[in-house]
Amino acid sequence: MKSTMQTRRKEISDWMKAQVQAARARGIVVGLSGGIDSAVVLGLASEATPGSVVGVMMPCHSDPDDEIHARLAADRFAAAAVRVDLAPAYDRFVADLRGAIDALPREQFPVAPAEEVDPRARLPLANVKPRLRMTTLYFVANTLNYLVAGTGNRSELSIGYFTKYGDGGVDMLPIGRLLKSDVRALARELGVPQEIIDKPPSAGLWAGQTDEGEMGFSYAELERYLTEGTSAVPPALAQTIQRLEGASGHKRAMPPLPPALHDI
Repeated sequence: MKSTMQTRRKEISDWMKAQVQAARARGIVVGLSGGIDSAVVLGLASEATPGSVVGVMMPCHSDPDDEIHARLAADRFAAAAVRVDLAPAYDRFVADLRGAIDALPREQFPVAPAEEVDPRARLPLANVKPRLRMTTLYFVANTLNYLVAGTGNRSELSIGYFTKYGDGGVDMLPIGRLLKSDVRALARELGVPQEIIDKPPSAGLWAGQTDEGEMGFSYAELERYLTEGTSAVPPALAQTIQRLEGASGHKRAMPPLPPALHDI
């Protein structure tokens, strides 16, 4: 008798295959970060379209271990893998962006009551990296007539923990209905290397960055909230998660349109 994870494994890989066929595409591209989510998606893609999967490693001033783990995942699933070093493009782009921002009138910038807001703060720069990666993935995918498979899971999607038009810019989200604990279980089912399963989740946006450190709470706490409701976590944490859910709604929807216009 098949286990729950064996069933999910087949259901998701079959669904991915159907998505490729419906789009009249030839295969699947996956961005390989060296983390558990991308390794799981690569494994599922390799079962959905065997021999027609490309993993793309896109270091950008990244931890060298991330690339080592990305190659481990590609080897484990016998997937073709390519490397595009985004650091030079990122450095030049950031320099140009800073020059453009510096040329703007000061009244364009937000005003904080206590201290000046730095328009070149960490988050705007961090978001450049996943958007460059999205551009890279679509170049590869368009060249090969493949689809881009995203690596976001339910836990992250629920609070908007992804970059709009960055890692959120994809053709499909195979693990989008799986909580982080489900992803770990599926990783074990697929045979993802243990060192990838055990490493702290990180988007690799800056040195020492971790998902849980940036979110301010653990995946386990978020999962309790999502599966058991607001009473399962402290009130202050429930309010924080609710605020993130509300503020990130625009990330999970198509851009809004104005109401129906009257004929002129």
